[in-house]
Amino acid sequence: MTVNSLASQAPFTTADGSTIRSILDSTNAPVEKQSLAEAGLPPDGATQRHYHRKSEELYFILEGQATMEINGETREVSPGDGILIPAGAWHQIHASKDTPLRFLCCCSPPYSHEDTYLA
Repeated sequence: MTVNSLASQAPFTTADGSTIRSILDSTNAPVEKQSLAEAGLPPDGATQRHYHRKSEELYFILEGQATMEINGETREVSPGDGILIPAGAWHQIHASKDTPLRFLCCCSPPYSHEDTYLA
């Protein structure tokens, strides 16, 4: 059985500019087909617009408000919202000016810097 504590995971910055802590991926567990991370942005922070050729992503908003853009469609998102980002879809998330944003990000296949293509 593999159980990883979020608190024990070191944060790092992804190619798109978000700060994440990997909860489960191939660096800390016997994971092959997906990854799970907590991501965060400061107030008014945003990821760089990007896409992943191979990875489909799921975001789940935990704290804060944000604007999510996927392939030119924009929508306000808040805690409790789940967001599907298909592989190949350009996307960007922008935290509101008032509060930091915290969300879970699940990628399948697992996230990799090499599969991140910046605008």
